[in-house]
Amino acid sequence: MKILSLGWGIQSFTLAAMAALGDIESIDYAVHADTTHERTDTYTFAEKWTPWLEERGVKVVTVKPSNVEIFRRGGTALPAYTEGMLNRNCTSDWKIQPLRRWLQLNRDKQPVEQWLGISLDEVQRMKQSDVKYITNRYPLIEMKMSRWDCKRWLENHGLEIPPRSACVFCPFHSRSEWRDIRDNAPEDWAKAVQVDSAIRKARPPYDLFVNAQRKPLDECDLDNEIDKGQLSLWENECEGLCGV
Repeated sequence: MKILSLGWGIQSFTLAAMAALGDIESIDYAVHADTTHERTDTYTFAEKWTPWLEERGVKVVTVKPSNVEIFRRGGTALPAYTEGMLNRNCTSDWKIQPLRRWLQLNRDKQPVEQWLGISLDEVQRMKQSDVKYITNRYPLIEMKMSRWDCKRWLENHGLEIPPRSACVFCPFHSRSEWRDIRDNAPEDWAKAVQVDSAIRKARPPYDLFVNAQRKPLDECDLDNEIDKGQLSLWENECEGLCGV
């Protein structure tokens, strides 16, 4: 059984489009693990392009977690900032587990080849699967394609460039990503500010924040181009499932 982990970002959409147009081998399913917290632009893009993929033979499946709450025992599922940074549980809870539950129900005991949209410039994110029935594959690495190459391929084929895929309140956003949400997506910004406020006292005696400045999100300096201390999502990603 061959599946693509479809995050609706540039790289994974490029792979889906390549399969749809016959530029690479076909897949059985493109599976989107929807955290329910993606940016509005991502949902709009997915709604527009799902029919296009399916008309060309790519079956798109969306799976969702049984529990999308940001709170959990010991604080929050998010890798929020305190004096240090909390462990990340959101990727496992909201993406990996729902995807694997779906696979177990649908693979009919077949082994699974899982395509991940990690490009050549993110080679450090490559990982082997931690379960025996899944083998991870990285077609963009095989084709020596970078994120820029994916963008160029989409443009050359007259296809839309998707927005970056990530939860609106992801603590791994860069300063420029936070600024983009603030300036261009007011509903998403309001949700991020709300979540940031809601987690503040989730792990007493520490205060929790979604931004590395460790201040309320709507008080953070997002206009300076230098990201002081903010981590890169791509260098700290587990399992290669977020932001693809």
